[in-house]
Amino acid sequence: MGGDHGPSVTIPAAIEYLKHFPGDTVVLVGISDAIESELRTLGVQTGVHLRVHPASEVVAMDESPQSALRGKKDSSMRVAINLVKSGEASACVSAGNTGALMATARYVLKTIPGIDRPAIASFLPTNTGQVCMLDLGANTDCTAEHLLQFALMGSTLVHALEHKSNPTVGLLNIGSEDIKGNEVVKQASELLRASDLNFYGNVEGNDIFLGTTDVVVCDGFVGNVALKTAEGVAKMMGGFLREEFSRNIFTKLGALLSLPALKAFKHRLDHRRYNGASFLGLKGIVVKSHGSADAYAFLCAIERAAEEARGGMLQHISEHIEKWHHQRQNPGQGAA
Repeated sequence: MGGDHGPSVTIPAAIEYLKHFPGDTVVLVGISDAIESELRTLGVQTGVHLRVHPASEVVAMDESPQSALRGKKDSSMRVAINLVKSGEASACVSAGNTGALMATARYVLKTIPGIDRPAIASFLPTNTGQVCMLDLGANTDCTAEHLLQFALMGSTLVHALEHKSNPTVGLLNIGSEDIKGNEVVKQASELLRASDLNFYGNVEGNDIFLGTTDVVVCDGFVGNVALKTAEGVAKMMGGFLREEFSRNIFTKLGALLSLPALKAFKHRLDHRRYNGASFLGLKGIVVKSHGSADAYAFLCAIERAAEEARGGMLQHISEHIEKWHHQRQNPGQGAA
């Protein structure tokens, strides 16, 4: 029900997902009348693999997390997350209010033992493929221990989705030297070096898109600023290209001749392919779609959630965290 478009985007995306994965089941949670109206418009009937689960309330996009959590216990996102908690659903995907979704998910699902705070993780395009970056806004103030936990979860996510056995982890800093950064980052670097992670070391902002590491770790304040900056630069570049190619008849002809390359360029930088931010650290899979997502972008978010479920991400994170705490309690086994 959430996002800028609601059922007119989320339901077509769900139907398209079932075309790719007909053995899976999608549960459409929300106001029944609105959902059924969209299904009639699309000429689709519910069945074993597509069903409607009613909810009587909807969280507004500008509603405070506290209001949503306390005042709307039958909201679509609360009901969907309850389905994950009960085991009726393997994952929840929503394009709704980010703050309300995180607050509700944390309240209902709780965090994995050993994880202090959940983090928002997403994938970004790079020269070599893609990079997992976290935290992207859930935690503006972090300790070194929090950054270590983010690194453990990010590494596990990459392992689950990309099947990389030993992903490299970089700590976002203002320089690659160990003496650079604030005290929290310096302490986090020490913890990461003492862990069993494949810690590359400090990375700078340009390393994110160069693909220097598989995972980039930072606090939520820095991560969100970096993400929004990247989005702004991408939009600016796209605008510049359109302006230059439409300047006159000769540039328009050049655009026509360059069409195959331009299409490939657009595909590589298509932000919709990377839609779907994971709420890591919870006892359940929750993926947040961008509010302005179209049907293709929301489909990508659904696929991300399904991949996390199939990859056993929750179990891997729990095992990794448990192993780390065991090592810390037994320094002779390889951790500081």
